[in-house]
Amino acid sequence: MVATPTYGATRDRVEEYFDRTATKTWERLTSDAPVSGIRQTVREGRDRMRAIMLSRLPSDLTGKRVLDAGCGTGAMTEELARRGAEVVAIDISPALVEIAAKRLPEGLAPQVTFTSGDMLSTELGSFDHVMAMDSMIYYEAPDLGRALAHLCPRVSDSIVFTVAPRTAFLMAFWGLGKLFPRSDRSPTMIPHNPRRLSHEATRNGATGSISEIERVSRGFYISTCLEYRT
Repeated sequence: MVATPTYGATRDRVEEYFDRTATKTWERLTSDAPVSGIRQTVREGRDRMRAIMLSRLPSDLTGKRVLDAGCGTGAMTEELARRGAEVVAIDISPALVEIAAKRLPEGLAPQVTFTSGDMLSTELGSFDHVMAMDSMIYYEAPDLGRALAHLCPRVSDSIVFTVAPRTAFLMAFWGLGKLFPRSDRSPTMIPHNPRRLSHEATRNGATGSISEIERVSRGFYISTCLEYRT
């Protein structure tokens, strides 16, 4: 996929943030270490969302090839491998990938290929399923439509991913965040309407359909699980 200016700029900003600014924060957040009350709600929300996403896949993934797109520190990767999948775990942040590789139990290592870079790269090959937890939340609807259309021909079953829901609270929060200088904020979550995403995907040549699975709202963690079936 040839990256559009908006997709490429956002991808680079996400890499900058997670690889150079927030690595230690995410390492702690995704561990068992004590965190603040706000971060605890984010941890709990992410744990719940991961469980919802995994519920969309068979409990036995033996013989299946799964892309963990935006693997972070590897919690999803480990569970997919435990179910028997051959996992390609990729993240834009090499630092987070390194943490994920260190955390993976040694016995599961033969089933997982860790790499860093663009989750849309055709060099990653084809998959039965794609899991993208909170790795698409920073992109505009046209970029997500192109991303789904790009992945679609290489996925035989489903793409399970999350977006920020288009609620009144998040729209107000999003608007307020735009008042601050870019240098003072993390990458901005873009609230989405599933129907708009479906339209953008179809407009770019995707042949499947998007359905909304479940929303998680836990303190400062608000996210919606969507499923794209080819």
